[in-house]
Amino acid sequence: MEKRAIKKVLGELPYTVELYWQLIQRHKPWQAHFNLDFLEAELAEAVAQVQPFVEDAPRGKRVFIFASLHYWIEYSTFLALALAGKGHQVTLSYLPYGSWDKPIEKFDLRGQNLYARQVLSQAASVIKIQPLLDIRPLSRNLPVELEAAVEEVSTFDTQYTLQVEDIDTSDPLYQLRYERNYEAALNGRAWLSAHKPDVVILPNGTIQEMGVLFRVAKHLKIPTVTFEFGDKREHIWLAQDAEIMRHETDSLWNTRGDQALDEAQLEQLHALFSARVDAKIWKHFTRKWQDTPTKGGAFVRKKLDLDDRPVILLATNVLGDSLTLDRQVFSKTMADWIEKSVRYFVDRKDVQLLIRVHPGEMLTHGTSMVDVVKAELEEIPEHIHLIEPDEKINTYDIMEIADLGMVYTTTVGLEMAMRGIPVIVAGQTHYRNRGFTHDPVTWEGFFDTLNDLLGDLDGAPLSQDQIELAWRYAYLFFFEFPKPFPWHLVDLKKDIKSRPLGFVLSEEGQQRYDQTFEYLTGTPLKW
Repeated sequence: MEKRAIKKVLGELPYTVELYWQLIQRHKPWQAHFNLDFLEAELAEAVAQVQPFVEDAPRGKRVFIFASLHYWIEYSTFLALALAGKGHQVTLSYLPYGSWDKPIEKFDLRGQNLYARQVLSQAASVIKIQPLLDIRPLSRNLPVELEAAVEEVSTFDTQYTLQVEDIDTSDPLYQLRYERNYEAALNGRAWLSAHKPDVVILPNGTIQEMGVLFRVAKHLKIPTVTFEFGDKREHIWLAQDAEIMRHETDSLWNTRGDQALDEAQLEQLHALFSARVDAKIWKHFTRKWQDTPTKGGAFVRKKLDLDDRPVILLATNVLGDSLTLDRQVFSKTMADWIEKSVRYFVDRKDVQLLIRVHPGEMLTHGTSMVDVVKAELEEIPEHIHLIEPDEKINTYDIMEIADLGMVYTTTVGLEMAMRGIPVIVAGQTHYRNRGFTHDPVTWEGFFDTLNDLLGDLDGAPLSQDQIELAWRYAYLFFFEFPKPFPWHLVDLKKDIKSRPLGFVLSEEGQQRYDQTFEYLTGTPLKW
């Protein structure tokens, strides 16, 4: 306790941390959770590989890259080096946090800042290092628009961390996130206003300090690119002047949506979805989408004791997942939509409702949709079946017997449409309004759509043209939306060894990835 009190005092005094670092800490092994060991070991060699390309490359854009948390800093450093090798004048900025949800003494934070700066100094010959913590804004006030943005991102951070939708702004976690996000907005705005780079590049762009910097850049009208990673190895997701996790596919769909798939494309898509159904990993994709192999619709009917009444599949998302943040269209929250939908079906004994709770909930700690349903229904009637996340039932076997689907944002809705099953989409998802789903915008419209479809289930299945649209969209989303890129965040250590910077900047590497690097620096995406 006494040591913590001393740290608290010293953390507020100028030069104390720097003096401690020079005299003591830099001579000791670094043992904090905020750890850049991999970057420290690889950086000198990476810079040596980049240096010749920097000297020969034509002058490019002024690029600002920002990251928080050690793993994003490591990834962004290699990205910054690659862009420098292509001639861009790159500034790499960072916040030296090891955790986004745990408090840290200012003394320790300043120490981590010095540690990161020391590690990154190895790259100072080819990129500029700008710790965001070192910037001193002239004012402690933000424009009203940015104050609202800080509140929004802090809400997302709290929802994401606690995996809840309704939050209390007095919660210590919200207060922590608000304080950090506010500081990031102040410092980021000060630097960006003064230097006005040609493009800002950010991981994610929705949550944490990266989400705040996205909104600051947008406020200052600076072109911004956000990036993230899906399940596909050696590929990256990109969005220009948008949050990548919103998966805005309008331009892709408007450009390619009217093009029929050829046999090779159909074969690819069939192979991918066969693997998804069978709980297998396929080619460049990194995970299984089911834990339980398919056993067929008859197995589900027997296991759940279903009769001949029509089957309605309601598929949930994981609460707090980035694909559910701020995705409401007409409901207050996803849980609100589930509660009202379940209540509607209590009196619809002419059908059987199967609520498939997302298997991903087994890996989370927040509010389960199981609890949401049970809180809404004191007793679950015989025609409503709650399939919990750990139940050994393959979701695709449920699709086999489903007459109607209901989803919030999960891709289960897209996959049901590919089977010709009519689907009502309640949340703001990337495949909404593409011509193969029902997309109400009000509660009245939602229940009217539900009543109409249930009133004529024989006439509800999708037309062949709509099914073809769903297949086209699925191909574009899974195979064209991700862009080729040498490194995946999850496999960074292995990828850097397999595809080092010297290879990425070589003629062969440029043939594979150069277009994606162009998109990262703001060249308009072409589909």
